Amino acid sequence: MRRNRLYEDQKAEADMTPMLDIVFILLIFFIVTTSFVKEQGFLVNKPDGGNPNQNNNPMLLIRVNENGLVSLNGRITDIERLPANIENYMATNPVSAAVVIPHANTNYENVVKVIDHITMVGGLTVSIGK
Repeated sequence: MRRNRLYEDQKAEADMTPMLDIVFILLIFFIVTTSFVKEQGFLVNKPDGGNPNQNNNPMLLIRVNENGLVSLNGRITDIERLPANIENYMATNPVSAAVVIPHANTNYENVVKVIDHITMVGGLTVSIGK
């Protein structure tokens, strides 16, 4: 009887200290690992301002305005028809480079589409200008 009475007076409690230690260790682990995550993007080869157009070949100048309108050497064109217009221009003019000049407030999805269409044509060095 005496033993039963001792066990009834004592309540079973779990020690939460090791659990808190594990939680804090996990928290520190996630804080440290998230600070080393590198943001993804795409590399842009900007032309250096030293010698513009060394080979005297004309360049394609493609502008993208804030509304998504694309102009090829001053002539407004549709983004989907851009490869055909570039090929037409390249048939009459020796071109080795294309410069894409996006507006500061443009949607960069349009800029990526333009760059994709230029690389689809092939044979052109693509640069992004201001």
